[in-house]
Amino acid sequence: MRIDIITVLPELLESPLSHSIMKRAQAKGLLEVHVHPLRQYSNLKHNQVDDYQFGGGAGMVMMLEPIVNAIESLQAKVQYDEVIYLTPDGETLNQKMANQLSLKGNLLLLCGHYKGIDQRIRDHFITKEISIGDYVLSGGELGAAVLVDAIGRLLPGVLNNETSALTDSFQDNLLAPPVYTRPEEFRGWKVPEILLSGDHKKIDEWRHQESVERTKQRRPDLL
Repeated sequence: MRIDIITVLPELLESPLSHSIMKRAQAKGLLEVHVHPLRQYSNLKHNQVDDYQFGGGAGMVMMLEPIVNAIESLQAKVQYDEVIYLTPDGETLNQKMANQLSLKGNLLLLCGHYKGIDQRIRDHFITKEISIGDYVLSGGELGAAVLVDAIGRLLPGVLNNETSALTDSFQDNLLAPPVYTRPEEFRGWKVPEILLSGDHKKIDEWRHQESVERTKQRRPDLL
């Protein structure tokens, strides 16, 4: 999979994409991530990419031309399955969406900033709009990092244990069950006996029931 990201602040994406599972995915050649500074596509003095909004009001708006230049320049080289805009008023990211996007070949992400982008970009270039939650960040870079991580870890071969992602929270609309590791007992707090039994069928049944109960208590809306 290839993911291209257009951003005003490429530095914000350096660390999230250079460590842990995302580093491994790229090192294995399973994921390519290319970050493109928007200012290099500006034809204006000082590489300006924002301007005052028509009609007045507080806040600047990301300009049309630099974004068009960036998108069209990249589209001339790569055929994208989706051109995604990270914005607070987009569709809320969930596990089902991450699963679907992980099956794509090439994605182009546009990080919003300031008061957002000129609406004409959304009308003519964007194919999908995504939010990572009902709150506002300083820009779309952190949202893009979250999206890349959520997608990248699902690519076959990225995780050491392929079944690990299948038991994550929100797969099958259930929260993950509680997990335990050594020691078996600490300060009198014991690991449930069923997990030490070696009976994998009963362990699976216990984990499923715990997932159902946890979901009922914490996220009944998922059931």
